[in-house]
Amino acid sequence: EVQLVESGGGLVQPGGSLRLSCAASGFTFSTYGMSWVRQQPGKGLEWLSRINNGGDSTSYADSVKGRFTTSRDNAKKTLYLQMNSLKPGDEAVYYCAKDITNWGGDAFDGWGQGTLVSVSV
Repeated sequence: EVQLVESGGGLVQPGGSLRLSCAASGFTFSTYGMSWVRQQPGKGLEWLSRINNGGDSTSYADSVKGRFTTSRDNAKKTLYLQMNSLKPGDEAVYYCAKDITNWGGDAFDGWGQGTLVSVSV
């Protein structure tokens, strides 16, 4: 059974940084691409970033490109999202998701429970 557990959310001031983590279990982590997705208050899901299974290819949504960086440690079975220059508009519940392929599958077959990021003075 795929299990994904996010951590690292919290309250941060505008312009600040946070690093989210996603601990994976129940599947061969190094075989699959991984994504971050968020849901802002009152809105639908927004895909943010993808990293391939080997960690050497990434892709980002325009809304976070240049501010957010995704990475992974396959030995630790952990996915990361470094978020810099946070804005109030980044306030959301952040989810990690398991891609269906090693890269570019555009579909997910596993989700974490989410971690809340609040951006406020």
